[in-house]
Amino acid sequence: MAAAMHTATLPFFSSSSSSSAYKTINVSGRLRLGLAPLPGSLAGRKGSIFVIRSEAGFASGSNARARSSKLITNAVATKPDASASSTGSKPGHELLLFEALREGLDEEMARDPRVCVMGEDVGHYGGSYKVTKGLATKYGDLRVLDTPIAENSFTGMGIGAAMTGLRPVIEGMNMGFLLLAFNQISNNCGMLHYTSGGQFTIPVVIRGPGGVGRQLGAEHSQRLESYFQSIPGLQMVACSTAYNAKGLMKAAIRSENPVVLFEHVLLYNLKERIPDEEYICCLEEAEMVRPGEHVTILTYSRMRYHVMQAAKTLVNKGYDPEVIDIRSLKPFDLYTIGKSIKKTHRVLIVEECMRTGWHWGQSTSSNH
Repeated sequence: MAAAMHTATLPFFSSSSSSSAYKTINVSGRLRLGLAPLPGSLAGRKGSIFVIRSEAGFASGSNARARSSKLITNAVATKPDASASSTGSKPGHELLLFEALREGLDEEMARDPRVCVMGEDVGHYGGSYKVTKGLATKYGDLRVLDTPIAENSFTGMGIGAAMTGLRPVIEGMNMGFLLLAFNQISNNCGMLHYTSGGQFTIPVVIRGPGGVGRQLGAEHSQRLESYFQSIPGLQMVACSTAYNAKGLMKAAIRSENPVVLFEHVLLYNLKERIPDEEYICCLEEAEMVRPGEHVTILTYSRMRYHVMQAAKTLVNKGYDPEVIDIRSLKPFDLYTIGKSIKKTHRVLIVEECMRTGWHWGQSTSSNH
């Protein structure tokens, strides 16, 4: 079985009239961000919002593999700079995304002896996606702790360890499995700082892969951002490149707040050159991927690459889209998002999520 994106829904409405026009378009097959024909229906309006919800559909055979192979992960929407030096001559070093996560985790474990890792198969096996490979040998079994298959137990243990001064990194193997630990994450991890009157901080990182993958079942292919969005006290970030994967990992470990780091199973093998010197990424800032003038496209995680594919087509048709990888899912970077919307007056939201209870409902309400 292979999972493939099959449906996109684009509700859009205008704020220029007293009663907002609301229209839904279902787009089947490949994701298309076609703005034409805009002039007749939307050009005169002051503001519009478009939303795409990419859902997980399951297909088998060569057709599904063919569709998934069309994603060009290094698609760009601007002309290449002829003066740019070759990749080999640039400073820094190349890493796959999962290696960048490991490097960030390794650096933080070396810097701070309070940092520890716990989860299923994170030890000598190196994790299901090899993010923790080699760390057990380097730091020992007590700092890289293999746990039983009991998400509620080891998540609760990690939260308790954070209360006593450690900085645990909890790997759920798959984000869908962490639903078994939802009580610990919501009632303990998110609320203990408040319910203790500020006596406890919970500096814990909860991380793992999610999203539509290849040869994965439904319970392995979920995006759970909307589940965790409603929990008070949690911060949420989503990595999309090797650079921000390492930077967000390091920042999350150093944070005094509980942070959920969402990774995508199909992005682990993306390669990027990252700096040799130490850096961290802000947990509360979005990334301007491509400046533009005509429409603001908000996205994150794997959908960033689908958007950049479509943006290339839009540029060739004469449009100038602005692409923002929000990265910080909670709290939103409303300054960057709002500044862009004030400029373009149109918003296109692209995410991989469920048809109902989707993550961006909160985002659209925040911006209105």
